[in-house]
Amino acid sequence: MKKKVSDFINYNQYFIKFIYALIVLNILALILESYDELRTKFSLAFYFFELFSVIVFTLEYFIRIWVSDKTKEDKRERLNFAFSTSGIIDLLAILPFYLPFIFPFDLRVIRILRLFRLLRIFKLGRYSSSLKTIQYIFKETKAELTITIFVTFVLMILSSTLMFYIEHDDQPEQFSNIGDAFWWSIATLTTVGYGDVYPVTGLGKLLSGVIALIGIGFVALPTGIISSAFISRIQTKKKSKECNCPHCGKSIDI
Repeated sequence: MKKKVSDFINYNQYFIKFIYALIVLNILALILESYDELRTKFSLAFYFFELFSVIVFTLEYFIRIWVSDKTKEDKRERLNFAFSTSGIIDLLAILPFYLPFIFPFDLRVIRILRLFRLLRIFKLGRYSSSLKTIQYIFKETKAELTITIFVTFVLMILSSTLMFYIEHDDQPEQFSNIGDAFWWSIATLTTVGYGDVYPVTGLGKLLSGVIALIGIGFVALPTGIISSAFISRIQTKKKSKECNCPHCGKSIDI
């Protein structure tokens, strides 16, 4: 019985598509609910849809805990699932609905808790092979991305410190400390160029131009790392679906 239920929630295409659609509709409802006129006009519909979603996700969560030990009663297997990434995401997706009934929260806190409904989008990772591929790529390139982020952070610290000492005398309000200069560094290094903080001295403009040019390369670097890993992963998956014909020896797809 437990194995049949496990196979149903993990491999039944109708159930997977139903949960997939429900998650997408929840994200859409969260967006539409942010409009005052829609929230006021369809408040009852939003509430019952949320109630239905929570019931479904709660049942799914407890069923997954129940079948996580497969065929034998092993509490360790259930605890492993409960504290796994998927288990925590499943719990956080339903917990905000129940907390106000257990603890008397301020209304502002309840509004913040409702934002946790957005975590339901991460449940898609269990059902989408594309998201699983992206997750695998991030794991594979974790070291390279960490180094890139670290070097970028060091560069932002150096550039904001230099800009503070260059521009502080001319713009004491805009560059009052290194922390304020750090915002300029982020906007310039990421080539966003927000424009609320900018240098006015010649040396400051020169440094800003150099940082902006360096930023183009550093923003493109993580993209190149992820793209390379993605192409490699796709090629590996494609090769794994190929085999040789035992008669003629030619490569065939399976």
